[in-house]
Amino acid sequence: MSPCDSVSAAQSAAALQWLSRIMQTPALAHSAAFKRWLLEHPLHREAYAEAQLLWQLSEAPAARLAAEQHDDLQRYLRAMAEPPRRQRRWRVGVGLAAACLVLAVGVIGGWQPGYWWQDLHADFTSGGAIRQVTLADRSQVTLDAGSAIAVDFQHGERRVRLLRGAGYFEVSHTGQPFVVQAAGGEVRVLGTQFEVREQRQAVQVTVRSGRVAVSASPDDAARELTANQQLVYASGHAGERRRVDSDTRLAWRQGWLSYDQAPLTQVIEDLRRYYPGRIVLLDDALGQRKVSGSFPLTEPLLALDSLGKVLGFTRQTVLGRLTIVR
Repeated sequence: MSPCDSVSAAQSAAALQWLSRIMQTPALAHSAAFKRWLLEHPLHREAYAEAQLLWQLSEAPAARLAAEQHDDLQRYLRAMAEPPRRQRRWRVGVGLAAACLVLAVGVIGGWQPGYWWQDLHADFTSGGAIRQVTLADRSQVTLDAGSAIAVDFQHGERRVRLLRGAGYFEVSHTGQPFVVQAAGGEVRVLGTQFEVREQRQAVQVTVRSGRVAVSASPDDAARELTANQQLVYASGHAGERRRVDSDTRLAWRQGWLSYDQAPLTQVIEDLRRYYPGRIVLLDDALGQRKVSGSFPLTEPLLALDSLGKVLGFTRQTVLGRLTIVR
């Protein structure tokens, strides 16, 4: 391979197809077929890395275009519901706007977000599914979908860095400190089972059993949490401890999402982790409506349909795997 060689259009297309399939079925990343494809040509690995980076870079434009194209999307959806004769006059103008949105949203094949740069620094990732991990000290970590961690068991401490998403930790007792770092703060184990979750530029710590000490920054005084307690910190500042039903809050480990008066925006944000595409909420006021109940995380569209009957909204899946809630 010469220095002038570059990834061809065909290789890029094949890489995008593999990425799409792996995001829907993470186990394919370890399949013999995928490994053979990577080894077939020296540029295949580069093509796959570019596909992952392309998907990551699509997220910010997608968010902007979802807002900018709000009116066109609404007209497009109304036109879809009209008789075929009336649909024709919308197809050129609205179809072009929708096509632009699709390119930015990255609906091709229904991928989940690929955080290429973070994955380079991660020791374990979960892709689009929940994953069980056993660390070198026999501690167990359950990674929620779309999560990644880096592990460092040197220098007399066991340190885990949460790069994104959430992890539920069941820590083995070895005599060495066990610390989870996330968003500038840390959770120091005092003997426990607990979850650390990044959400909306904040970190939420929930304890199921035992105790942890939470510091929002290196200069912040530690706050101790015990069973069925939760604390949120952001930008170096910690909120108040509050009591929660930890089994309900951590039900995702058994395949359920459970809520008690949570805003719809939070529910949709959670469902996105398990949906092989994009879910876009077009109504801010609707997003503030409160939701209570339990939903199977393996069927995000069925969950939206159930919520729609209660809250009075509709959802439509268009242009592949772009699901719009309004």
